[in-house]
Amino acid sequence: MEVAINIPENIEVEVDRLKVKAKGEKGEVERDFYNRVVANILKFEKKDKQLKISINLDSKKGKALLNTVKNHVLNLFNGVQEGYKYKLKIVYVHFPISIEVQGNEIQVKNFLGQKDIIKRQIPENVEVKASKDEITVSGIDKELAGQTAAKLERMTKLSKKDRRKFQDGLFIYEKPA
Repeated sequence: MEVAINIPENIEVEVDRLKVKAKGEKGEVERDFYNRVVANILKFEKKDKQLKISINLDSKKGKALLNTVKNHVLNLFNGVQEGYKYKLKIVYVHFPISIEVQGNEIQVKNFLGQKDIIKRQIPENVEVKASKDEITVSGIDKELAGQTAAKLERMTKLSKKDRRKFQDGLFIYEKPA
């Protein structure tokens, strides 16, 4: 089975065995599809303005794997063209939460009146902006930006407390389609 993807005009694609690198106006993203299981059955081939993905497995699982790889490649293309943006809402009922971004680190202060500061590192290719009631996470790699937003949301996750009463925290409310 194989599928062909048309490469948009303003994107350069390089293929090295199972590595796909896309360059666009927003930047450069690389994805390595190597896995012991798929190393012998998955193949990429670039011809003119098309990227052919073929797989030597004629079954439901082969078709599912082919479509998964195709969608990952399309995410690379979309990322270098438009980028991805996640928005988180800062919600507090009890104590006002303050968020600071300093270099490659984000700090959450006064979460539920706690004295300690919750810190998380921000990956290199992800940009985080914080305002009074909103945090914006943007980047060209969909997985990296999404994982960063999820980690920020999990930073303020409460356990052993009633969520109906303790509604404080950071919550993702908008993400790319």
